[in-house]
Amino acid sequence: MQVIPAIDLRDGACVQLVGGSYADERVRIADPVGVAAGWANAGFKRIHVVDLDAATGRGTNRKTVRQLLAANGVTMQCGGGVRDLDSIDDLLVAGASEVVLGTKAIEDRGWLEKAAAHYPNRLIVAADAKGRNVATRGWSETSSLDVATFVKDLNRLPLAAILVTAIEGEGQMKGPDIGLMRELASVSRLPLQASGGVGTLDDLRDLAAAGVSATIVGMALYTGALQASAIIEEFPA
Repeated sequence: MQVIPAIDLRDGACVQLVGGSYADERVRIADPVGVAAGWANAGFKRIHVVDLDAATGRGTNRKTVRQLLAANGVTMQCGGGVRDLDSIDDLLVAGASEVVLGTKAIEDRGWLEKAAAHYPNRLIVAADAKGRNVATRGWSETSSLDVATFVKDLNRLPLAAILVTAIEGEGQMKGPDIGLMRELASVSRLPLQASGGVGTLDDLRDLAAAGVSATIVGMALYTGALQASAIIEEFPA
């Protein structure tokens, strides 16, 4: 299993939120490019970049994303507010290895199928869940769509991966939803990336045992609850 540090962008800074709430920001670092360099120097080979402002309709951090892609020495998957083919193309041309799609991919299946056909194996669909329900629009809205049903229905598309964030555990470091991730790994033919709740090496071991291909870690790394060296030693990139 690969472990991927998260760089979440808000107002040009690297932040960490609890439960996706803009009112509960626990970490703010003014230099995201420096943060990315630090994770690369620690030995990580991939970084997960999300434009939170674009995802929630509050603005854009596209300039910062471009700076990250231009300066990086690692692979970067990028997302947040990507809702048209031009935006996908812009990120891929700028250097993103994959583009992460959320709301548009969930709400418009025809568009997703067109995008996947146009960019085979370059797109990751984020099926973020509150409980078992898929959430959209920067986690501000919760649909009636069951996440396992949605994930299983993506199997026939040429996607790079599926990313599932257990939203209620995001930033809490109280443990991931292992039962949900095990279920999703069992129904998905695509690589499954997990996020939300990781606080210890045991959490990472449990996710690996559940069949997760990659885990995105944020708060635990930024607060020092998990050390990059310990992660790299057990889960070499």
